[in-house]
Formats: sequence, structure tokens, C-alpha cells
Amino acid sequence: MAEQLYWEDVQEGTEVTPLAKNATTQQLVRWAGASGDFYQIHYDKDFALGNNLPGLIVHGALKSAWLGQLVGDWAGNEGIIKSYGCSYRGMDIPNDALTCKGVVTKKHVDGNEHIVECDIWLENSKGEKTTPGTAVVVLPSKS
Repeated sequence: MAEQLYWEDVQEGTEVTPLAKNATTQQLVRWAGASGDFYQIHYDKDFALGNNLPGLIVHGALKSAWLGQLVGDWAGNEGIIKSYGCSYRGMDIPNDALTCKGVVTKKHVDGNEHIVECDIWLENSKGEKTTPGTAVVVLPSKS
């Protein structure tokens, strides 16, 4: 477990600790079962190719879950995710080195809450941001 991050530890421009991901086709099938998203583009290669896709593609909701994991891991046990969300701007394929990343864009105090706003995203092995988003986190303060 990482050491707790505090509001005083971050500034605008501070990077969120990256999170590496690499979806296997088996993980896509498991996600389909767990989420109930059985659209064939995620597990039937012939179906995906028949729909003008490059092959199987990673579920958007799985990419969103990974970004949630990124923010939660970074905020630590005492941090609170107030909100996060993303949009799907590109397709990701299984067995590609994907990385969840982020950067602090703003920090401020609202009442007793020490708030950090971040841009977050998932990028593929080519460095393309396929799943951009934002997050608002309350971090504990040392004071």
C-alpha cells in the first residue's frame, strides 16, 4: 500500500501516479460476464471485423473502471473521490500496453475540504489519449 497523499504534497502540474493495464481477451470475457455487456465486438473477432473494427475492442466501462482505480489508488485510504468521469474518444485493443495517467489542474479549499481537480486519461502504446476525463478528489490535510 502506498503512503497516504496529502493536499500539501501536490501542486498544479503534479502527476497522478500512472497505472499500467493490458486487457487480455480472457479479461474482456470476464468483464462481459460481470458487467452484463455481451456486445460481440468485445469477444467475437469475426463479428468485430464484420462491423469494420480492427478486431476486438476493450469495453468502455472497463476503461472507466481503470480510471476510477487510478484515482482511488492515488487518493489513498483517507482521500475521497467526489466525482470522476470520462469520454470514449478512441478504441483500445486487447494485448496493447495501456496506461492510466493524470495531472493536477487545480487545488483549492472549500469549507473544510481540501480539493484537488485533475485531468485523467487512458492512453495506448502509441501515446494517444483514447479515454480523457476529469476527477475531483478531497485529500486529507496535514494541518
